[in-house]
Amino acid sequence: MKTFKSIMSWVLPIVVGLLVAMVIRHFIFTMVRVDGPSMEPNLDDNERVAVVKTAKIRHLSVIVFNAYQVDPDARSKTVKYVKRVIGMPGDTVKSEDGRLYVNGKLVPQKFISQYERTQGTTNWDLSTLENRYSWNLKTTKVPKNSYFVLGDHRSVSNDSRYWGFVPANKVLGVVKVPFWDSSKTKRHNINSISY
Repeated sequence: MKTFKSIMSWVLPIVVGLLVAMVIRHFIFTMVRVDGPSMEPNLDDNERVAVVKTAKIRHLSVIVFNAYQVDPDARSKTVKYVKRVIGMPGDTVKSEDGRLYVNGKLVPQKFISQYERTQGTTNWDLSTLENRYSWNLKTTKVPKNSYFVLGDHRSVSNDSRYWGFVPANKVLGVVKVPFWDSSKTKRHNINSISY
């Protein structure tokens, strides 16, 4: 009996700790690895970031979502993309010479350089993108329960310009860069500029 109590005195805290960790990971936050250069200069390839599942999504939030059945080229049910929310439900979105407009208002893009805003990009609005890439939605606004997302490095990003909108039920959470990681500017550009 004494041996059993002794074993339980260290097994029970481990089991409780594991259960708490599983609940936190499932409902509150988890860690993911950024794959590819589409979020440069603010997130680097292979960088690990936190995904807060309870955080509110706003304009310019960086989110993680399951891309399966969102991007036709995402063949795996577990593939995740990291992108920045530009358009919220009901928004109009357009780009002219690298400048973004949401509901007719210029979106400040100090978080990326002129090169990242303009290199390899064209002028567009939701209607021209829909026609160009055959989304078959016939919309000029971001649909209900959906988001329009872009990568920060526009010329290399595979994003909403090509395959359309991200359904809200595909979003896993909002990205937060841990305080011990990355530069102060990058942390600001990911964690603090949403509105």
